[in-house]
Amino acid sequence: MNVQSLMTRSPSACRITESANEAARIMWERDCGAVPIVDSEDRVVGIVTDRDICMAAYFQGTPLSHIPVIDIMSAEPCTCEADDDVAAAERMMRQRQIRRLPVIDPDGRLVGMLSLGDVAQKVSHAADGKQSSTDDRELLATVAAVSTPRSGGTSASGAMAH
Repeated sequence: MNVQSLMTRSPSACRITESANEAARIMWERDCGAVPIVDSEDRVVGIVTDRDICMAAYFQGTPLSHIPVIDIMSAEPCTCEADDDVAAAERMMRQRQIRRLPVIDPDGRLVGMLSLGDVAQKVSHAADGKQSSTDDRELLATVAAVSTPRSGGTSASGAMAH
């Protein structure tokens, strides 16, 4: 199965010039926990999570409208392409301890988002009435890996590394 079959199509994104307030608005309106950051040509250059925004607000003590997303985003985010195998994308999530992957085209432009929740929904629907499978065990390993607290500190902006 490829990523395209599970990804959220046409996700909202923030421009690199926007504030954390805009990212928070998108998260609220789209009921999501991460927003890709794109340049003027819609190429993914970063990602910001709800946690990044909370930590920036806490450590900086300024309104979100005064915090540029470029200051709190994780630059060079892990990405995948729409025709990539879902299992490979899930392995990347497990290895990097991340819950969401921007899906890009060959030119690096945003075409979708794949979340751990998308993968879990697939496994859940496939497992209805069946015995545990390799997919189930892989998903459980991924959930365990991304749920393990990371050691280490914060970046200069106060945001945790992804």
